[in-house]
Amino acid sequence: MKYNFDKAIDRCNTGSLKWDFCEKYLDADDVLPMWVADMDFQAPAPVIEAVKERAEHGVYGYAEESRSFYEAAAGWMERRHDWPVKTEWLQFCPGIVPAIHLLVQTFTRPGDQVIVQTPVYYPFFGAITTAGCHILNNPLKLENGHYSMDFDDLEKKAPQARMLILCSPHNPGGILWSREDLLQLGDICLKNDLLVISDEIHADLVLYRQKHWPFASLSEELAMNSITTVAPSKTFNLAGLQASYVITPNPDLAAAYRTALEKAAIARPNLFAIAASEAAYKYGEEWLDQLLAYLEETHRFVEEFIEKEIPKLGIIRAQASYLAWIDCRQLGFSPEGLKNFMLKEAGLGLNQGYIFGEGGEGFVRMNLGCPRALVARALEKLKRAVNSL
Repeated sequence: MKYNFDKAIDRCNTGSLKWDFCEKYLDADDVLPMWVADMDFQAPAPVIEAVKERAEHGVYGYAEESRSFYEAAAGWMERRHDWPVKTEWLQFCPGIVPAIHLLVQTFTRPGDQVIVQTPVYYPFFGAITTAGCHILNNPLKLENGHYSMDFDDLEKKAPQARMLILCSPHNPGGILWSREDLLQLGDICLKNDLLVISDEIHADLVLYRQKHWPFASLSEELAMNSITTVAPSKTFNLAGLQASYVITPNPDLAAAYRTALEKAAIARPNLFAIAASEAAYKYGEEWLDQLLAYLEETHRFVEEFIEKEIPKLGIIRAQASYLAWIDCRQLGFSPEGLKNFMLKEAGLGLNQGYIFGEGGEGFVRMNLGCPRALVARALEKLKRAVNSL
């Protein structure tokens, strides 16, 4: 079937974090919300039907992950990413962020250092500090509009750390790491007995027919020294159902994580999450392929608009995800000044770059997972505000 991603769907007064809680989280209620990383598109029709069918059953008791769910997830990984995952490697968790919190708590001790590569998905920081650990930053290098890993710096810092949290594809920059990048990072981690937690939640949203390399798929050694977190939530817009899972080929690591999951009393899934996820993995590819084509056009539209109409700004060309990482450093604002400018002058609710850590200052993250007409409206507001300076 043909999906219409230009269709506008009113999410106001639905309990939407993005649309209904701007005043609480952004200190503004009269802005166009382009912040929280979920999409304004309806899920694939087979997913909606699966949820309806489950709801109409009328009995909403405790659920358990079914073998068919794990088979669907494993089949998806092999079809989309050429990684033959065994079902016994998979364990459910109600969200990537809870999973990363649990993993840090399980495989570190208070006082350990955990490496991140900023600017990066900011909940990593809280997962580290709430476990009593310290953030050790291996900042990315930004040269000529492209990010790269600083392997020289990583070589120096790896002996000091116990764990590295990898973001692949990288959020907020939309960076698709090459096989060579990942192998070099993995080699450093192996030499220093550094466990890798690989957050691959954006793996399905790779643009322009490029390839995502699952970190653990690159070698047996890396598979045994890593835990991968994935989810259908970003791919199919299911974030509110709290569905994710971890892939752990190493049985000792898997057993330790399972124990932590049970101690935290979050081992049982939402029954709607299981129904929706299984349907998405079995029948959602047609929808996803159409979504990716739509997102590619949106990214090109944004890049061309900023280049021609707002030359004071720059943009990192995304290779994955529906997020735009916009460079506002030429405007000369302080972090707080840029936040106020975007809220009060542009009327836009965006994620401010400084929350992503070192190297994020002067940037904003804009969510493009919405009808292109809404993106165009946001860009016009941004143009008027910037060009009025």
